[in-house]
Order: sequence, then C-alpha cells, then structure tokens
Amino acid sequence: MTRIAFFTVKIIVLILVSLPGAIAAELTRDQVLELLEKATKDKPADLRRKDLQGIDLSNIDFRDRADLWGANLKNSNFSGSNLSGLNLDLTIMTKINLSGAKLVNTSLFGIHMGQANLSNADLRGSRVIATLDRADLSNANIQNARWGVDVKNQPMGQMRVSLKNTNLTGADLTGADLNRAMMHFANLTGANLSGTNLFRGDMLGANFTDANLSKADLSEGKLADSIMTNADLNGTLLKNIKGKEDIQGLEESRNIDKAKF
Repeated sequence: MTRIAFFTVKIIVLILVSLPGAIAAELTRDQVLELLEKATKDKPADLRRKDLQGIDLSNIDFRDRADLWGANLKNSNFSGSNLSGLNLDLTIMTKINLSGAKLVNTSLFGIHMGQANLSNADLRGSRVIATLDRADLSNANIQNARWGVDVKNQPMGQMRVSLKNTNLTGADLTGADLNRAMMHFANLTGANLSGTNLFRGDMLGANFTDANLSKADLSEGKLADSIMTNADLNGTLLKNIKGKEDIQGLEESRNIDKAKF
C-alpha cells in the first residue's frame, strides 16, 4: 500500500469512528431484555461497563434487575424507562434521552450529562453530582432531590451539580437541596422552588421569571444579572446576596416586602 493510500484509509476510519452510532454497542435491545428476563434482585443483569451507546432502551423496567454502573449510555434512548433506585455512578450519559423516565432515589455521581434530555423525568429524592449543562429538565419533578454539596463528606473537595444554561422551565424543585450549585443562565421560568436550598448558589444571569421562590434559601448566593420579574418572594431568604443591585425585575416581584434581605 502506498503512503497516500495508507493515509487515505486512516482518514476514512477516523471519520467513521467519529460519526454518531458508528461504533456498535456490545448488546442489542433484545439481548438486554433477555438478560433482564433472567435477572433477579439478588442476581441482577450484569451491564457494568457495557457499551450500550446509541441503542433504544425505552420503556423498560430496570428496577432491582440491572447493574449499569459505569456503562456507556451515550446517545441511548431510555425515554419512559424506570431506573429508580439504581446506582448509575460513573456512567457515560452525554446526550442521553431520559425524557419521561423514572429516576426516583437514583444515584448519579461523577457524570457528564451535557445536553441530556430529562424533560418530564421523575427525579424525586435523587442524588446527583453531575454536569448537566445545557440539559433539558423542563417540567421535571425534582422534589426533595439532593444535588448540593455534602459539607460533611468532601474527600475530593466541593463536588457540586452544574446546571449552566440548563432548561428548568416548569420544573418542580420543592424542598430540593441545590446548595452551592452552578446555575449560570439557567432558565427557571415558572419553576416551583418553594423551600429549595440554593445557599451560596452561583446563579449569575439565571431566569426566575414567574417562579415560586417562597421560603427558598438564596442566602450568600451570586445573583448578578438574574431575572426575578413576577417571582414569588414570600419568605425567601436573600441575606448577604451578591449582585443585588444588578437583579432585573426585583421590584416587580411578588411579596418582595416579605422577603428577608
């Protein structure tokens, strides 16, 4: 083979490898279903570190029957599936589709979920320390979730959830813990943040238009250029916030007289 031909083949291979879905997953949907059919709670289907990228695993019940720790789920479709209670730590979830999926009390630690689709997902009670930048969490149920820094357990420093430019419109974050979260330009229009812990959150440019922030804790948070037009600030803690003078629509928020600065 000539040098030119060799480099031509090499370039073609590199192009093919870079294409979405070019690398075949280790298992097919039918094979995964077969493993789940034989699985039990005591002996779940072994999908640890398996390459499942790009395949359709929608509307499947994985509860108590699957071990997906560290699996490659990039570009996979888990819409409508039930992953509640599973340990999904260290999985690869870039651009994953989890729309309408159930992830109640699920653990998602050390994960990059940039541009993931979690619209209408049920994430109640979940423990998430992940990068969710530009993800779609519109209308998601995130009640009582634990996405903030665990100040009692920091062997690797203050690991926190990142929600930069994330779509959280209409999401329900009632009672959720997002302390110290990174939320630059997050869109929380119409979201329910009643009783949410946003202590020391970095909310630069975040949009809280029409959001319910009643009794939420935003103390010591960074709020420069954030938007609070028509937000409900009944009992909201805003002590020692940074960038108050740059908050847009603050005077147009509801119950500002009941906020605690």
